[in-house]
Amino acid sequence: MSQTIAIDRLVDEQRIRWFNVSLLIWSFLAMFADGYDIGALAQAQPALETLWHVPKIAFGPASSASNVGVLLGAPLLGWIGDRYGRRVAIVAGSVVYGLSSLAVAGMHDLNQVIALRFITGIGLGGVMPNTIALNSELSPKRLRATLITLMFVGITLGTSAPGLIAYGWMPHYGWRVLFWVGGIVPLAVSIGLIFALPESVKFLALRGDRPRELLVLARRMRPDLTIADDARFVYAQEAAGPRDVIGLRRLFGGGLAWITPLLWVCFATALMSNYFLNSFLPLILRDSGMAAGQAALATSLYSVGGTVGGLLMSVLLDRFGFVVIALLFVAAVPAIAALGLVTTTFAALAPLATLSGLAVLGAQFGNNASAGLLYPTAIRSKGVGWALGIGRFGAIAGPLAGAVLLSMNLPLRQLFLAAAAPMLLGGVAAAVLVRLCYVRLGGLKLSDEPIVEAQRLSGDASASIS
Repeated sequence: MSQTIAIDRLVDEQRIRWFNVSLLIWSFLAMFADGYDIGALAQAQPALETLWHVPKIAFGPASSASNVGVLLGAPLLGWIGDRYGRRVAIVAGSVVYGLSSLAVAGMHDLNQVIALRFITGIGLGGVMPNTIALNSELSPKRLRATLITLMFVGITLGTSAPGLIAYGWMPHYGWRVLFWVGGIVPLAVSIGLIFALPESVKFLALRGDRPRELLVLARRMRPDLTIADDARFVYAQEAAGPRDVIGLRRLFGGGLAWITPLLWVCFATALMSNYFLNSFLPLILRDSGMAAGQAALATSLYSVGGTVGGLLMSVLLDRFGFVVIALLFVAAVPAIAALGLVTTTFAALAPLATLSGLAVLGAQFGNNASAGLLYPTAIRSKGVGWALGIGRFGAIAGPLAGAVLLSMNLPLRQLFLAAAAPMLLGGVAAAVLVRLCYVRLGGLKLSDEPIVEAQRLSGDASASIS
């Protein structure tokens, strides 16, 4: 009788080894490059406004262009990840946005930048949903939320890097250095990903057409097991539904009818506030009289706060689920609003910028990790991709609304109140999700298995490693 190995137990019972650490490091680097791109254009805007004689309102479309690309790229490359593999989609996305970011450094017109930023967004849209899916499917359930959130700390560190580049290198090399770095780094990372990034064992087991690759990967993941050459891998979770229903409808089926749209609201509102602040905070601070270097550092502190929020989420999300996300949404509202009262004083601005980043980005990291935890393997990349794609409506609206409000010369207090408003709506959606997930899952911990399904699988004697 051939050896039968349950994929769920293969993954969930593993000890943390170099396999997991390497996956985390390379995913972290992919997220770092992704995060860098978010902040690069914002740091270049003050210089471009002066150099190209471009009005502030024109930067709204430029800041939103990459998010329009993500709106297309996230579902498209999410589908590619579900069809051809997470690894393929991650590497392809990294190459696309690396090349397009590098090309921005050679442009001399804002319309050219807008077109390239759109292409950049398509690539970015492929990296995040597939990286979330890959880490969800290779991490043991007891540490899944922690490892996914730690991976996302790379985004905040990446977002803070353009401010440091602007502070240290722009005075010597000009605005183009931001995009030289923004193109070279992801291209270098993509080369490493080709050789170092594993495929998902759950994806390979579900596909069933690459048995040798699955066997080699399973042995890498679990050197403590003796796995026979003719071992049969089973994935019990996917036996519940036929393959022909794996489509968009499954994002709303099986108790997800309200969870999916409310998750989309959380994505859209957090991204709206985040991109409003990321796109215009350096410009707003400069126009309020703050020195350019201090404005760049304050923007970096916003991202540093996000790093702290990510670390906080990595500790608390796995235990308290959407409760932590809801609390961060609520905390973000007064923190952002208070920025409008202290923009001329760096000593007062610095802690508020850090706190705002902690709350806004911490909430978004929670959203990202939650999407990776709530959807089953067959539709995980698609579920995360659609959440990111729909969330990009908020990311697109944030810079556009910010550009319009800036052109109206509103008081700073009103500008930051507008930036805080979406977080209040997101807090309401997150609070409702706390209740819905508790009913679906029988507790605060997030999972892709409803309580009834989990009980069924736990009693399935065939799901074992023999």
